[in-house]
Amino acid sequence: TPVPAPALEALRRAHAAGTPVAALCAGAFALGQAGLLDGRRAVTHWYLSDRLQQLHPTATVQPDALFVEDDGIWTSAGTAAGLDLCLHLVRTAHGAETAATLARALVTAPFRTGTQAQFIERPTPRADRDADALAAVRAHALAHLDVPHTVASLAAHAGMSARSFARHFRATTGTTPLRWLTAQRVAAAQKLLEHTDHPLPEVARRAGFGSEVTMRQHFATQLSTSPRDYRAAFRRTFGGAQTGGISPTAR
Repeated sequence: TPVPAPALEALRRAHAAGTPVAALCAGAFALGQAGLLDGRRAVTHWYLSDRLQQLHPTATVQPDALFVEDDGIWTSAGTAAGLDLCLHLVRTAHGAETAATLARALVTAPFRTGTQAQFIERPTPRADRDADALAAVRAHALAHLDVPHTVASLAAHAGMSARSFARHFRATTGTTPLRWLTAQRVAAAQKLLEHTDHPLPEVARRAGFGSEVTMRQHFATQLSTSPRDYRAAFRRTFGGAQTGGISPTAR
């Protein structure tokens, strides 16, 4: 369906002014009509991915991602992925605790990364048993984030080979073990920065990054900010009030 010309022009003006522009699910087609997907990465519902790519051949449509950002243009997959994108923007602008509170109100998962798959394989009895083992591994990893986990060490905890573990982990969660682990470490570091006075090297150690440099690199990649700036924006008082916030696109 053609989008009215005034709406397309409003989208172009907003992006030109530096305003983040987000489209949920099939909303990506409106951005395409506005020319905002040309030469950029984008995502939509997996059922519509081929159509979006056909209509906008200069875009790079990623059929497996939940949401992506390219030059201030955000797009997401289906309805649940739209919530994931919105929670990601809230987390970036207002902190991990605010996003978690909102997720609880929405009765949805508090933290899914944009790189997770849109859908996972249908479970079988064997898959259910594997899922139980993988759930135990995830709980173990979360309880020991400061340990330098590897795919091999996590696989050993699950009683699987590394190759089998990696395959079953992705089939169950929609992402790889190391990507999942990194996302959990970023979330843990966010909470430590919000609620403690630990020096940055100690935050990095407790979250399992090993060094402040590594933590800083992952914050830049996932949150587009630094741990120091994140703490300055979201450090909470004893009463629980936030001291500030940052733009979702702040670098």
